[in-house]
Amino acid sequence: MIGKLKGVVDSYGEDFVIIDVHGVGYVVHCSSRTLQNLPPIGEAAVLAIETHVREDMIRLFGFKSDQEREWFRLLQSVQGVGSKVALGILSVLDPGSVATAIATGDKASVGRAPGVGPKLAQRIVSELKDKAPAFAAVDPALIRLTDAIDDRSAPAPVADAISALVNLGYPQVQASAAVAAAMKQAGEEAEAKTLIRLGLRELAR
Repeated sequence: MIGKLKGVVDSYGEDFVIIDVHGVGYVVHCSSRTLQNLPPIGEAAVLAIETHVREDMIRLFGFKSDQEREWFRLLQSVQGVGSKVALGILSVLDPGSVATAIATGDKASVGRAPGVGPKLAQRIVSELKDKAPAFAAVDPALIRLTDAIDDRSAPAPVADAISALVNLGYPQVQASAAVAAAMKQAGEEAEAKTLIRLGLRELAR
């Protein structure tokens, strides 16, 4: 099995790059984000590789980091997510953003990927939520807050503050993050109007 390729960029296709390794050209399928970050033709490149072996073919998938490759694997553990959809998600979100979106239940961000409808986005978030925090640079307090909102156990002032910010046009995940930061300043017993005021201050930064 191939785990890494180090060679020279020979040419690019719509969703792949050919890496020349000592005269052998390897076709490596990548997310558009990874392809954009690779060097020009003729320059050296290194890719982490995931090898898929089938009876009729061997297919290589390339990644700029081991973390991106790990998310490629994790995403495909969800029913309905194959290699094409997983690459599509990694094309619109970098690995850190995927982790944060899943950890905070941000279905809308996951749903921006081609081939990912609302139901599949919900399934991805639900099935991978326990694994995402290990990869996300996200405040654990925000994860707890979004969990509380999902199961309707958040205190009324907190839920009201988030609802108010969402009604002002802020995405749910941004509103939740702002209120989580406001709670750190004002305390968990703060009134909704205080959380809204501090939340708006956070969002204005």
